[in-house]
Amino acid sequence: MDVTVIVPTFNESLNVEELVTRTEKAVGGRSVEIVFVDDSTDDTPAVIRRTAARHSIPVRLIHRDVPADGLGGAVMEGFRAADARWAVVMDGDLQHPPEMLPGLIDKALGGDAEVVAGSRFLKGGSAEGLSNGLRRFLTGFSTRLTKLLFPRKLRGASDPMSGFFAVRLDALDLSLLKPRGFKILLEILCRKQMRVTEIPATLAPRGGGESKADVKQVWRLTAQIVELRIGRLPGFALIGFCGAIANLLIMGGLQHGGMDYLSAAVIAGAVTILGNFTAQELTLYHDLRAGARRLWWRFAHSAGFNALETAVRTFVLFLIVHFLHLHHHTVLVQGILLVAGFMMRYAYHERVVYRQLAGEEQPQTTSS
Repeated sequence: MDVTVIVPTFNESLNVEELVTRTEKAVGGRSVEIVFVDDSTDDTPAVIRRTAARHSIPVRLIHRDVPADGLGGAVMEGFRAADARWAVVMDGDLQHPPEMLPGLIDKALGGDAEVVAGSRFLKGGSAEGLSNGLRRFLTGFSTRLTKLLFPRKLRGASDPMSGFFAVRLDALDLSLLKPRGFKILLEILCRKQMRVTEIPATLAPRGGGESKADVKQVWRLTAQIVELRIGRLPGFALIGFCGAIANLLIMGGLQHGGMDYLSAAVIAGAVTILGNFTAQELTLYHDLRAGARRLWWRFAHSAGFNALETAVRTFVLFLIVHFLHLHHHTVLVQGILLVAGFMMRYAYHERVVYRQLAGEEQPQTTSS
């Protein structure tokens, strides 16, 4: 195969037959396969299988029993399953007319670009298929914002929010991608400098079914932009700050109740280790859990590193208090040491605890 067309679907049974029929007609004699990555809760998988049996174009189905990371996660699953050198990503709701495929495919196979994107903002392109004026406004605003925030990475992309694009798979490093939500092209372009070219693209009105766009998608896009620009450091710092305050309050309360400062520090450390890990799992790194190692492994490494850091910090606390005679300033010294250990904890969690696995352990799927 020259090209694998990846179509993520969620309850799109009304559009499958038309999508395959129009795609088969549009690509003509080109060597193309279609891979549906399906998270549906309706009869979409059965419709895909029936449609595949009626057409000569190769059609594969990957049904994710445990969907993770939304549309972006589905596209990643398609990248891993693709047999071709190039992968094309397009929506399953017919908003990306299959008739645009020949131009995208020929541009990809005939040039030296690593990404070929369909742009709604080039001459001949259009975003009129968006359901209302608010969505068109948000699309334009978010596009201008991301180009302002990532001027170098997005220099060659007029439409980094496009959902219709081709990417050369051997140019991708899947381990760098951390998809959340539906703007996977933005993720690809911002994680690594890519050679980009574009063709005009038209966004058509969706076919059957209901739009998946909602407030959650806006939030996910916002979180994605923040994470791409400055990483998770602010969130990690906020959790760490709350944990540090809790640590100091617990330590101070135990000392006030008559406990010695070292025992109080150990107990405060154990409580905040558990609390910080829980907060990280539920908020900061919730989107990376499916692609990382199992919960018990994450907890063991997080708690183990934090316990080691706590032990070293407590020993240093003892040395400073004992030799510098700062027995009346133990909480202040503890606060300074907590700040000193913050960056080490952040780096360890980013690079070890929540490191994304390159196909070692992935969500369960069924293929046909």
